[in-house]
Amino acid sequence: MAIGFAQRMSEVKASEIRELLKLTQKPEVISFAGGLPAPETFPAEQLARATARVLAEAGAQALQYSTTEGYPPLREWVARHMNEKLATAVSPEQVLITSGSQQGLDFTGKVFLDEGDPVLCESPTYLGAINALRAYGPRFVEVPTDDDGMIPEALEAILAREPRARLVYVIPDFQNPTGRTWSLARRQAFMGIVRRHRVPVVEDCPYVEVRFEGVPLPPLKSLDEDGLVIFLGTFSKIFCPGMRLGWVAAAPALLEKYVLVKQGADLQTATLAQMQVAAWLEDHDTEANVERACAIYRARRDAMLRALDREMPAGVRYTRPSGGLFLWAELPERLNARDLLEACVERNVAFVPGGSFFPNGGHENTMRLNFSNMPEERIAEGVRRLAGVLRELLGRSEPDSKVQEFEGSKALAGN
Repeated sequence: MAIGFAQRMSEVKASEIRELLKLTQKPEVISFAGGLPAPETFPAEQLARATARVLAEAGAQALQYSTTEGYPPLREWVARHMNEKLATAVSPEQVLITSGSQQGLDFTGKVFLDEGDPVLCESPTYLGAINALRAYGPRFVEVPTDDDGMIPEALEAILAREPRARLVYVIPDFQNPTGRTWSLARRQAFMGIVRRHRVPVVEDCPYVEVRFEGVPLPPLKSLDEDGLVIFLGTFSKIFCPGMRLGWVAAAPALLEKYVLVKQGADLQTATLAQMQVAAWLEDHDTEANVERACAIYRARRDAMLRALDREMPAGVRYTRPSGGLFLWAELPERLNARDLLEACVERNVAFVPGGSFFPNGGHENTMRLNFSNMPEERIAEGVRRLAGVLRELLGRSEPDSKVQEFEGSKALAGN
């Protein structure tokens, strides 16, 4: 008898990013592939002391089952942090602690999607969200997007012809994969449109605090007057990713559904991990930790941009992000970034081909470059190798003096 699998498994593919991350295990590879935070930002010794205190003072509680919604002091910290830093109006009761924000994406599919339901997203968008939602069989509708965010007129037209749209998924701040940030005008226009159409919004905000310059902009959640925005947050970028702690913040009627699917998925997020992080937060200055990380990432972004400006041939365009962990590049249309990657791996340098970030395919002449997890000298060397392979594919021997940028990309520094 042949083993049968659920039909949805035909839609589940291996993550190209996770497969590429295997390359980073080889020390000789200069990897611009994964979105790995810099390990030197992880407060390992401080966390060890916090863990010892938790186990000494409340070991039985830390090693026991807990509530699905999460450890109350951690939920209180999340609500207070969002309200003080992001100008939201969230109560602890509106917060669910998840096993990373990726779990929030999976739960979004369970809560909202039946097969064939339209999901609207930026073009391009986060590959992890595409993979999480695709398991539920939706139909992805890519909304035209530029340096300022989703184009309002395009969004309005799509929602008018897609009355069954179940949700809109967006990353307004330092987007993965492009590094772009929505303007305030676009945020306000977007919220006006979704309010008229009464469509839920999933606002994924892992990078909102990883800002290098410019003035912080209000998240969509802070502009939400109707309880339509579901905010996904994470400790992975402001603390450390290995703890696998994130959160969902949403209106009570929406959060209730996420709690129900959390109960069926894993009952609760690990009690010990929640108490470890809560204890660390109680004793340490989170903002100082984030500022230290941002200083490292700013220097590495600058190193990558200097190297790209110096090495890249004309016809290659790239963003100049003012925060986050990534920048985005477009190659001449006749090139395929997957072919470039295959040649680059032979030179021990890696990146993520950009076609994976378009749920409906195409755009194979694009790539995502991560700058957060390599020291500056290796970034420079990696870009030199990448550009050398690219020039070979283009049939050129030297860097061109003129480098092209995305139109409006310099303005991103002020977003």
